[in-house]
Amino acid sequence: MKIAIAGGHGQIALHTTKLLSASGNEVWGIVRNPDHASDVEEAGGQALVLDLEQSDSEALAAELSSREIDAVVFAAGAGPGSSAERKQTVDRDGAILLADAAWRAGAKRYVLVSSMGADSFDAASDDVFQIYLKAKSEADAAVRESDLDWTIVRPGGLTDDPATGSVTLAESTGRGTIPRADVAWLIAQLLTSGEGVHKQFEAISGSTPIAEALRAL
Repeated sequence: MKIAIAGGHGQIALHTTKLLSASGNEVWGIVRNPDHASDVEEAGGQALVLDLEQSDSEALAAELSSREIDAVVFAAGAGPGSSAERKQTVDRDGAILLADAAWRAGAKRYVLVSSMGADSFDAASDDVFQIYLKAKSEADAAVRESDLDWTIVRPGGLTDDPATGSVTLAESTGRGTIPRADVAWLIAQLLTSGEGVHKQFEAISGSTPIAEALRAL
């Protein structure tokens, strides 16, 4: 399988690249900064240098088509300390752009990394975190309405702990945390197993092995 990951230099993306490339898949990490290409390559992938905020769906679709991409993952984010405007241009618009480009390129499988509580935002608030949640919610809604074979993963608080291989998945799990490495494991399993199409769920650490949890969705 040929897979493109937006936000290719992020920790979730790099963990995912290692897992997928180790099992024989071709992984392209979409990165804005060419200096990050070496980290993607060290993880076993190849770098596609492109700024989602400066691109359009036709240009991105052309890049995906030229690499014969089968599936895409949105793991990008404006990041801590970024402005409210970038929560919209990256977390919302970037996810929607990737969905449109994937559809144009014939890459029907789409895994979107969202956020726990994305639909609980305060629409009247100008707090950056509330704007972030709203951006994630709007991106999720747009992807759900697409013709893609989408899965939306809404992880709890992210940690840098080692992967456990076990999770709790549900429409609403309640508060909890999950290692980035386990989110990557979830993404890789979703892509390689075919599980979870047209499913949206929250994910936190738990006692159920990932493959079993996905089969039970």
